[in-house]
Amino acid sequence: MALRQILNDNHPVLLKPAQEVIKINRGVLRLLDDMNETMRDANGVGLAANQVGVSKRIIIVSSGEETVIELINPYCAQTEGEEVGVEGCLSLPGQYGEVSRAEKVKVKALNREGRDVYLEAEGLLARILQHEMDHLEGTLFTDKALRMVDPEELQSEEKSEEKT
Repeated sequence: MALRQILNDNHPVLLKPAQEVIKINRGVLRLLDDMNETMRDANGVGLAANQVGVSKRIIIVSSGEETVIELINPYCAQTEGEEVGVEGCLSLPGQYGEVSRAEKVKVKALNREGRDVYLEAEGLLARILQHEMDHLEGTLFTDKALRMVDPEELQSEEKSEEKT
């Protein structure tokens, strides 16, 4: 395993759709392992392959649990509801924005063994999945943001939440 460099928002790989994975081979498995290490090192909750310079339809996500979910060629098969929440991105450090996302999603993908997986998610995990799948389309959260949020605004909201 190795740490990979996380690209910033102006890199061309982030701005175009990623390619489908045709064959799961040692290179794909190594990429999954490297992405896992890179995401953990950056204290992230999700990472798309194109964020580390590989234009392949691969994402990993974690909703704070120890388990990391690896998804190859993921797509959203169904959505339900809508909610607005604040998002950030490892490729856009220090930037935050309010983004409207589906409350619940059903995602279909392949796992590292090449088997079909179906994942139903809601809340934060659903948001992370949609954010990472957007990366695979060349879309950044800033493209969908209803408004950008100043980091100081987030800190003042956290402090007021602590008091209640």
